[in-house]
This record gives sequence, C-alpha cells and structure tokens, in this order.
Amino acid sequence: MTVLTIDPLPGGTVSMIRSLIPSLVPSEQRVAQACADDAPQVAMLSVADLAARTGTSPATVIRACKNLGFRGFQHLRLLLLRDLGVAEHNRDLLVDPAAGSRGRVPALFESAARDLNGALGALDYEAFDAATQAIVAARRVLLVSNGGSGPSTQMMALRLLTSGRPVEAPYDSVTQQMSARTLGPDDVCIAVSDSGMNSVTLRAVKAARTAGATVIGVTSYGRSPLSQLADHSLVAGATYHSWADGAISGNIIQILLLTALQDAVATAIGHPANASSDLLDEVFDIIESD
Repeated sequence: MTVLTIDPLPGGTVSMIRSLIPSLVPSEQRVAQACADDAPQVAMLSVADLAARTGTSPATVIRACKNLGFRGFQHLRLLLLRDLGVAEHNRDLLVDPAAGSRGRVPALFESAARDLNGALGALDYEAFDAATQAIVAARRVLLVSNGGSGPSTQMMALRLLTSGRPVEAPYDSVTQQMSARTLGPDDVCIAVSDSGMNSVTLRAVKAARTAGATVIGVTSYGRSPLSQLADHSLVAGATYHSWADGAISGNIIQILLLTALQDAVATAIGHPANASSDLLDEVFDIIESD
C-alpha cells in the first residue's frame, strides 16, 4: 500500500483509480469499479452505503481505498466531489452521437477531450523526472513496443532523433529482444504498452533488466507487470469507455506523454528549440530532391 503524497490533478481521480483496479483483490475491485463507473453517486454515499452497493463490508471499502493510495474513504470522497466541478463544466460540451456525422465526429473528439482532462491522475512526476535524467545520461536508448502502441513509440524515436538523442526502435519483436540482450548498465530501455501486459514487449523488458539496463515503462495501469518491472513507471490514461474510442484516446495520451518526455530530454541536453524543425526540413529537402 502506497499513500498518495500529492492528490491527483482535478478531474484525474477516476483515471488513477482505473489504473490500479487490476492490482486489487476481487472484492476490492468491486469497490474501485463502482467508484470509477459512477463517481458522482459514490461521492454522496457513506462507507456502509458503498459496502452494501458492492456486496462487500465497510472494512473492505476502507481497505480498498487505502490500497488505492487514499488515506481512507473520506479522502477519496472529497476528491470525487472536487472532480464533480470539472465534470459539470464539461457537461455543456456534450453532443449527440446519434445526429449523423455532425454528431458522431464531435462526440468522438469530446470523448477524447474528457479522457485527456483526467489522463494525468496517476502520473508520478518524480518518476518522470528520473526517467528524463536516465535518458539524458544513457549510452544507448532502446525503444520497444508491439501492437497498438507501436506508432506512438516510432513517433517517440523520431522526436528523440531530431532532438539530438540517437535511439534504436526496431519494429520486429525478435529484433527488440535481441537488442535488449545487448544492453548494459549504462543503457536505457523504454517500453510502451497500454495494458502493461503485452507478453512480447515484456520479454524484451526482462531481457533488458537481465542485461542491467534501466527500464522506463509507459502504460495506463499502475502495478501492471510492466510497472512492476520498470525502474521508472510512467502511468497515464486509464479512462477508456470502449475499444472504439478508447484505442484512439490511448494513442493520443501515449503520444502526448512521450512528447513531454522527449521535450524534457531536449531541454536537459540544451538542444535548441528550432533544431528539430531545421533537421526535418533538411530531411524533407533530401526526399524531394530524390
């Protein structure tokens, strides 16, 4: 059990809860799921009411809250009440997804915007800063990911290259594992997995750890296998509603978090702000001349 040292940002409490649900025992998961699924109603309940609603006991409710990092149910309840203000503000932005393309397209954007508002609820900023310093000091940087997280990782590789930090980002999973085995104590492996459970990615992570490299995990779920293996775990974005819109929101959140990490690295190494765009312009000029 880890008690929160800093409360989640306004609107981010549910995201933090969702990021930790898989790590709880079943009875505690029911309590956490109820808080995530109907936060406005739970914010008005007592411990006894929530226990009755979830088929658990008051002791289980309190234990679930503490295992989620809160000081108790009242701490959780106060944060949910605080976030109601954010939700009320966003309510006026809702559109009708049944109104043809003029409804469905804005609805998808609004859904992503609401996810983004609470995406950083579980992010550990000390881990973020430590990850930045590890990348800056690394001899080699290897990026690994598979499936839906692949595009986000390839984008990160390009951004690091344009900011003056050479990286390796093999797309093939076998090459990822082989590269991870050749890392050393002075190297960094950045692994990206939304669920934190992708077995192919985890094999590369385990190889990197065995080789002594520092592992940075980027995932939506705290206490996931990737988070447990990582030296620095960056958790953000566990607010998905369905596969259709969740997959999109997940990629956006990954891209934003990785971009923030790259920006922090570029700042730390003193890379000029316009150097990236200048380098890309040179590359595009070469492509056009061919």
